[in-house]
Amino acid sequence: MAKKKKAQKQSFAEVMGVQMLQNDIFNFIFGIILFVCSVWLVVAFISYFATASIDQSLVMDMRPGDWFSKNSAFQNACGPLGALLSDFFICQCFGYSAFMIPVFLCIVGLKLVKAYNPNLIKTFLCFSVIMLWTSIFATKFLTPLIGGEVYNPGGGHGEYCCQWLENVVGLPGLIGILVLVAILFLTYLSSETVMVVRKILNPVSMIQNRVGFYVTNAKGEGGGNAASDMNDSAQSSAASATAGSEAADTGKYRETLKQTVDFSDSGSPVVNIVPNDDAEETETTPLNNPATTMPKSKETSDPSFTIRPAEGDSKSSTSRTVAPAGNPLDTPINPKEPWLNYKYPTLDLLKKYDDDDQPYIDMKEQTANKNRIVEVLSSFGVQIKTISATVGPTITLYEITPAEGVKISRIRNLEDDIALSLKAIGVRIIAPIPGKGTIGIEVPNAKMNIVSMESILNSEKFQKTSFELPIALGKTITNEVFMVDLAKIPHLLVAGATGQGKSVGLNAIITSLLYKKHPNELKLVLIDPKKVEFSVYSSIANHFMAMVPDDDEPIITDVKKVVRTLNSLCKLMDTRYDLLKMAGARNIKEYNRKYLNHQLRLTDGHEFMPYIVVVIDEFGDLIMQVGREVELPIARIAQLARAVGIHMVIATQRPTTSIITGNIKANFPGRMAFKVSQMIDSRTILDRPGANQLIGRGDMLFLSGNEPVRVQCAFVDTPEVERINQYISSQPGPVEPLELPEPASEEGAEVSGGGLDGHALDPLFEEAAHAIVITQQGSTSMIQRRFSIGYNRAGRLMDQLEKAGIVGAAQGSKPREVLLADENSLENLLVSLRG
Repeated sequence: MAKKKKAQKQSFAEVMGVQMLQNDIFNFIFGIILFVCSVWLVVAFISYFATASIDQSLVMDMRPGDWFSKNSAFQNACGPLGALLSDFFICQCFGYSAFMIPVFLCIVGLKLVKAYNPNLIKTFLCFSVIMLWTSIFATKFLTPLIGGEVYNPGGGHGEYCCQWLENVVGLPGLIGILVLVAILFLTYLSSETVMVVRKILNPVSMIQNRVGFYVTNAKGEGGGNAASDMNDSAQSSAASATAGSEAADTGKYRETLKQTVDFSDSGSPVVNIVPNDDAEETETTPLNNPATTMPKSKETSDPSFTIRPAEGDSKSSTSRTVAPAGNPLDTPINPKEPWLNYKYPTLDLLKKYDDDDQPYIDMKEQTANKNRIVEVLSSFGVQIKTISATVGPTITLYEITPAEGVKISRIRNLEDDIALSLKAIGVRIIAPIPGKGTIGIEVPNAKMNIVSMESILNSEKFQKTSFELPIALGKTITNEVFMVDLAKIPHLLVAGATGQGKSVGLNAIITSLLYKKHPNELKLVLIDPKKVEFSVYSSIANHFMAMVPDDDEPIITDVKKVVRTLNSLCKLMDTRYDLLKMAGARNIKEYNRKYLNHQLRLTDGHEFMPYIVVVIDEFGDLIMQVGREVELPIARIAQLARAVGIHMVIATQRPTTSIITGNIKANFPGRMAFKVSQMIDSRTILDRPGANQLIGRGDMLFLSGNEPVRVQCAFVDTPEVERINQYISSQPGPVEPLELPEPASEEGAEVSGGGLDGHALDPLFEEAAHAIVITQQGSTSMIQRRFSIGYNRAGRLMDQLEKAGIVGAAQGSKPREVLLADENSLENLLVSLRG
């Protein structure tokens, strides 16, 4: 019985101790105490330098009971306690290096206050080595310079260790041990120490670096300055090794949690919090992102832990080295040359919210919603077996298992009745949930959490992804990070009403790419008819933009230049296909791999191909102003450009059939649908209803397969984007945007009808053109009936309309496609023909 009580008391003490350590207020107060004590101790140490001769004799002569009697005799600014501690740490222990003790206490205090976030174990080990080494060094080399009549500069510890080592190994051995410990310690801090030591021990390499020499291959071709290449590659390798060594000390990434609420038979809710298992969705390959500082998640014991992932992906961060006795062609090219010192954006540029680790669960709300759902279903004669809830950032998914004999259609038809009972907007029923034998009811939460971009990019799923063009979009209902590979989609169509999160979604896409890709690996073509959405990215034009040489601005805001830029991309696409054909590669990934491994001849025009992502905001405005001229190059790029690394993201706030035509939809399999106003718009973008039932503010449906996935889009604000762009613009990189090829003049002429002779047109040409554009019907029989002419003349008219770019090519018995949307576009075309 006594043992049991003793165990209970011990467990109670342990629990109380753990709770106190986990209490933020206790940590804050204790941290302030440590900070004040460290400052007080520094003042005492500094004062001891001036008062040591007086206070030291008092301390040595002090006997029990003399504390109060000699209190006023101490000269130390911090009183007798300051004099006692200063004499103990400086005179008897470590000398001048004793200052490491209050500095470490200050760092611990700042960490408890959460004003600073170091690795305490690593800091303690480093400070300990510095303090002990400095104590011995000061005793041996500073004592002859400044003297040690009152106290030794290295303290009692340094004096004892110095005498013992000299007695064992002599003065040369003592110096050797100090140098060896210093080299090992500096190597632990940074592997660049290895390269410095190598340069010191090998002066020949330093002479070669000054003189410079050329390495030639078997054919006698110059290989450049090998010494400088070796030096650059060594520095790059050292930087990679440094990042790798730091990554080993950093710990875990932020884990996303899946929170479920199971309602038992008695109706009492049970909350289950389970870490998500994303192993089947991510490949745990070494990171291809350079050293990036990331705050640790709240799930771990240290909420402000920093992580530095290592550069380890041989495909993207292997430094190019030159073997002294081998063939330089045996070493792969580093695609990041010559910008090896480019640093990827860090996560501290993004805003971190307090509630973005896991959604807030209001048990009263969940229980009340559960009861209302069961009540509504029961009132219509629908019985259910079980019901559970999965709480997401903005939506809660209630999964119900219907009783035997209940038809799914009965539950699907009760969508409006459930929404009325819950007093909620945007209730959506999934009947059944794919892969499960349950029916889902999605209900908006009363309190919606913000999904920050920082929480998405700080996830292990994003950091360890092997995607070529990773796009981190947000979190699903189960609180999992949702991301896709744009290179596999390969084109994305974004739609949503004004103010529902479409622009934020585009910024999230671009931000994801900027955090993962080097300027040599990615180029952006931004088309912004509204002139204000993408202007924030103008500062990174030299690093990440591509443009036609004659354009004034890299971000295209003039709709007249859009067709020219898209035609230029078509020409670049054809050129890249020619290079792939010569290289015997099927896609850009195979081509770049051959290029980096010296399997292609540069004399044939081969070069490294960066991915090109074209982002068009407000595609509907382009259609209104330019007409179908812009649709032709877009359709051609969408059909063919995937293999050569050109991908498109098109956004519109009016997903109507006149804007998103069948040709566009067929070549854009990826769809992002934010809230739209009508069901017909949802059917246009997703081929099914659902987008009209969303709740807005970033709530979206992503479709890239059979069933759409509901995602809460990550929020990235304009100040965050500005900080990221300022950081990138300060990094070394290209000095000008990538030049796109000049589009052929005949391409624009064909589209605008320049190949026609305006004087040789049929007299009925303009009337026939107006009739076709108004009715949107391009058939020869219609022209025959409308103007009472013969088939031959109607056929000639149709051929002229095709050459002018008003109708498309013949499709057998089907009517021709009308390429102009309105009479304004037609009138502009007719004016050019008359001229």
